Amino acid sequence: MVVLRFKRMGRIHSPFYRLSAMDKRAPRDGRVIENLGWYSPTAADGKQYELKMERVQHWLNAGAQPSRTAATLIRRAGGELPKGVIAKLDELSKSVKTGGKKKKEEAKAG
Repeated sequence: MVVLRFKRMGRIHSPFYRLSAMDKRAPRDGRVIENLGWYSPTAADGKQYELKMERVQHWLNAGAQPSRTAATLIRRAGGELPKGVIAKLDELSKSVKTGGKKKKEEAKAG
């Protein structure tokens, strides 16, 4: 399975990330299929990210799953996420907000 996630680069205390299409089994900073853009949270000049939206959309349409952070950045850049991806991310954010209490309650009841 292909995932869209960030690969950390840069120096200590100066992070710089590349948005990459990678195999899910690859380590965070491991082998990349394709670089899709970059994100610099500490950019001083105001331009924090640049994405190749055509290629991002290609990978999303091919079934690649973005990480939560990657999906947020893609939305911010004006990209469209497939409905299945949005539903999955919404489900994950709900479970994070509840702290997993729902699953614990279901395990006790069931």
